[in-house]
Amino acid sequence: MTQDYDVVIVGAGPAGLTAALALGGADRRTLLLDGGPPRNARATAAHNVFTRDGCAPTDLKTLGLRDLRPFGIQVMHAPAREARPLRDGFAIRHDGGWARVRRLLFASGVRDRLPHIPGLRERWGVTVHHCPYCDGWSNRDARLGVLGSHQEGHHLALNVRAWAEDVCLLTDGPDELTDEQRGDLQRIGIPVNTQPITRISGKDGVTVHFRNGKRLELDGLFLNPTQVQNSGLPAALSCELDARSRVTVNHNGMTSVRGIWAAGDMTGAPQYVTNAAASGMTAAVSLNTTLIHEDVRAQGAAFHKSPDEDPAVGVT
Repeated sequence: MTQDYDVVIVGAGPAGLTAALALGGADRRTLLLDGGPPRNARATAAHNVFTRDGCAPTDLKTLGLRDLRPFGIQVMHAPAREARPLRDGFAIRHDGGWARVRRLLFASGVRDRLPHIPGLRERWGVTVHHCPYCDGWSNRDARLGVLGSHQEGHHLALNVRAWAEDVCLLTDGPDELTDEQRGDLQRIGIPVNTQPITRISGKDGVTVHFRNGKRLELDGLFLNPTQVQNSGLPAALSCELDARSRVTVNHNGMTSVRGIWAAGDMTGAPQYVTNAAASGMTAAVSLNTTLIHEDVRAQGAAFHKSPDEDPAVGVT
């Protein structure tokens, strides 16, 4: 073991940075492992962030790291490579070696798994978006498409329509909609296109190419991708995952494994910057509370030791 810590935080997004700020302010020996750029790094701006609306995601991270400087938090720009349970904590391997830690807080986020449509990934975060609360305002007068089917496509299309009037639903095959869902879309003028999509092109907008040779010109596209955990360590440590591969936590951010907390997008919706930061704060306070109680009990045990238990007692 190279060094001991009270807490290791895995991930330096809004959740991890907020947790680090709280734990550093509580004078905890904290190691923050920054595994790489934020999930929304390709986005031009983060929105609905108090006092920082429109700030680039990478700039938000830079500001967050700067806020940690007064608290003596050690930051390593490297991921957690391996984790093992110990009798009184955990061992974490990173690029600098091993660390022994009393508590773990995962804020490692998720990865978006986009549909396998050529040209889609290249436009992700630029003209292809995920959240209308983030990108709806800047596209309020735009021609927009929603890529999806079944309940998720229906739900996202209704939401996007609240920002823009010219909206269509692209299902890339059978729509899997119920009669009620089709009625909802018809009532607010959202046409449904079930043609299979072959590719996406366009520089300033989005051109959707269909298998039948037709094209559709749009200003932007919204979709709700599936997600997977960015780190395999929570599962390797036996943390419970739900049916969507999100780490299960209670209202304080505690996982199913004693001594491990999780926060941010990896625990599920709502996946907004401010919600991630709030969950990081909640988890940090809960984690620190357990350390406070553990330290008090340890002091009590030391105080009540008899001379036979501690050879140093009574020696002059």
